Amino acid sequence: MEETKKLTKAEKKALKERLKHTKSGKLEKRDARVGYIFMIPWFIGAAAFLAYPLINSLWYALNQIRITPMGRTFTFYGFKNFTDILLQDPDFIVELVDYLTSTILSVPIIVVFALIIAMMLNMKIKGKGFFRVVFFLPVIIVSGPILGQLNAEGAGSISAIDMTALTNTISNVLPKMLAEPISDLFNNMIMTLWYSGVQILIFLSGLQKIDKSMYEAAKIDGGSGWECFWKITLPNLKSMILLNVVYTVVFTSNNDQNPIIGLIESSMFDGAPGRGYGYASAMAWLYTIVVILLVGLFALLLMTRKDAYEKQVKRAKRAVKKEARNRKKIERRNRRSAKRIERQRAQGKITSRTTSREDY
Repeated sequence: MEETKKLTKAEKKALKERLKHTKSGKLEKRDARVGYIFMIPWFIGAAAFLAYPLINSLWYALNQIRITPMGRTFTFYGFKNFTDILLQDPDFIVELVDYLTSTILSVPIIVVFALIIAMMLNMKIKGKGFFRVVFFLPVIIVSGPILGQLNAEGAGSISAIDMTALTNTISNVLPKMLAEPISDLFNNMIMTLWYSGVQILIFLSGLQKIDKSMYEAAKIDGGSGWECFWKITLPNLKSMILLNVVYTVVFTSNNDQNPIIGLIESSMFDGAPGRGYGYASAMAWLYTIVVILLVGLFALLLMTRKDAYEKQVKRAKRAVKKEARNRKKIERRNRRSAKRIERQRAQGKITSRTTSREDY
């Protein structure tokens, strides 16, 4: 019995050492250090170019700032800039509502279009690299002044469609609050789809990581292409969809063609009383809060539904842990019973080595 106990303790000690070596091995620690080293430039850049401007702009938003020959003068306003924007500036509220409506409508279109194009580019077709360049080239070329010039010339709309008739039809069917953003979406359809270059690349990387044996097994079991898409492709791209939605919201929110960005810029250089850098900073902070809430809304919609297979895996893991706990309880009870029997034998209370079932 003593040899068995010693052997069990030795095995447990060896198992703990093996697990400890597996969790924190030298190779894993080295990889972690290399990862931290590569993250240091990002931390420095975030502290210098993100944290400091954010704190500075928040201080601006709480003050009225005037540019004088002697420099900038600060007059502490508290939250007066924020209340003036919400209660006395109708342009900001109107542009904000239009932004929310157009973003909620355009983001799904961009993401779905990017997914469709990525699936097509992932097929075995000739000239695949050329088509990938064609879809990504607008992201590099069409930006800033070029984008504004193309939009002014009408290159962002589909010329083959009579936009006047389409706009009138939409205005007659839908209320004004929805008709205007939908009409603007059709007027700038090409410009909207041009924003999908980065999303296509992200979806392509996700599609290429999916194990092809999963599709082969599904086809052997009689699964159609539609079923493979819903059961294999879409669940594996769930994280990529969330990433693309967040990226699209942030990109469209910071785009030069966004009217709110132009409104903030004009308020910054406005010499009217109560306007200026402080007023523009407060407007930028309100706009940032709205964008964060919008990103959180999309993330909540995409993260609430969990995969059924993940639930089954978690349920199986919980069952395995419960079984291991029960096994440990039984082992501890058996060890206590064995110790009690040994003590009784040492005291002479048990003369026979054969024990009854009640002793355990």
